[in-house]
Amino acid sequence: MKIAVAREIEVCERRVALIPDTVARLVKQGLEVWVEAGAGERAFFSDAAYEAAGATIIADNSKLWGEADILLKVSPPQEREDGRSEIDLLKAGSVLISFLNPLGNPVVAKRLAERQVSAVAMEMIPRTTRAQSMDALSSQASIAGYKAVLIATAALPKYFPMLTTAAGTIAPAKVFIMGAGVAGLQAIATARRLGSVVEAFDIRPAVKEEVQSLGAKFVEVKLDEETTTSGGYAKEISEASKQRTQEVVAQHIKNADVVITTAQVPGKKAPLLVTQEMVAQMKPGSVIVDIAAEQGGNCACTDPGKDIVWNGITIIGPINLPSSMPVHASQLYAKNLTSLMQLLIKDKAVHLDFADDIIDAACITHAGEIRSSRIKEALQALDVQQSAVS
Repeated sequence: MKIAVAREIEVCERRVALIPDTVARLVKQGLEVWVEAGAGERAFFSDAAYEAAGATIIADNSKLWGEADILLKVSPPQEREDGRSEIDLLKAGSVLISFLNPLGNPVVAKRLAERQVSAVAMEMIPRTTRAQSMDALSSQASIAGYKAVLIATAALPKYFPMLTTAAGTIAPAKVFIMGAGVAGLQAIATARRLGSVVEAFDIRPAVKEEVQSLGAKFVEVKLDEETTTSGGYAKEISEASKQRTQEVVAQHIKNADVVITTAQVPGKKAPLLVTQEMVAQMKPGSVIVDIAAEQGGNCACTDPGKDIVWNGITIIGPINLPSSMPVHASQLYAKNLTSLMQLLIKDKAVHLDFADDIIDAACITHAGEIRSSRIKEALQALDVQQSAVS
């Protein structure tokens, strides 16, 4: 059985699916690992390092994709320069494991099903204790939260920590984190290490203790509806609840030197948390880092992929933050993948046991069918939208 690691062709993607250390572990288990030439270069892992770990370097892209039993990637399949899709290179009956954005772009799942590929979406790994070692969303979100604070630190025209000097005392920066998921919690911890005063908000009251344990003040808004999904993620709330939330957080945003927004809803546009009116009330020189920029942004002024200055406020909308730290991002992602493959591979062959809750949730296509009802609903909604436009 051949496990293949593809080179990412997306311009902003620097991560790689496996690193030499994880390749070596798979080879010791008697598995054959192919790595596309140059796959690890942008993450600073050389072809020579992969060869030393026991991998076979494959220069022919079509051979690697067309003969792999399991194809490992980071980003969803892309359109190549020759006009062909990477999906068209996969052989029928193979397994693709990658981030696939199946709820945001369900057409990819449809095409994979038509290609007779068993696709495992890393976004769909359930948030359970047993699946923690495979939870790539969490491992990558932690990096995003960390890096967002460093970006804010560099952009803010002030110190983060309190300083007492001969010239006087410098007050610490005030940081307001919106969203206390994995990214938000890592942002809180990083901002605290840098000496700032941190407040954090989340619609889920259950995260209050986690926020406080990191030394931040929790800003609480009591809502008369459920705010957490069965998987532990934040749930989209009603317009009335959104309005109530905005009223509470507005004052905290006004007083903050730095606002970091992290709220995302799988498969949907990011919720609007920071209105233009709120930005207008912030102090000149303040900074907003919008981690949700790729999903449209939590801030009304965010321009995805760009840094802008509006009314004296710097609004930064970074795209794919984990890719900006490709060494550790790849290391963590590779660990997620190898943990998942321990479930999928039995006696050196792929075994998709749909009685296993992790495989059942993450495997979105198999035997020519889309297995997820949520993806089917997303496809139907897309068809309705396209019909309305036409």
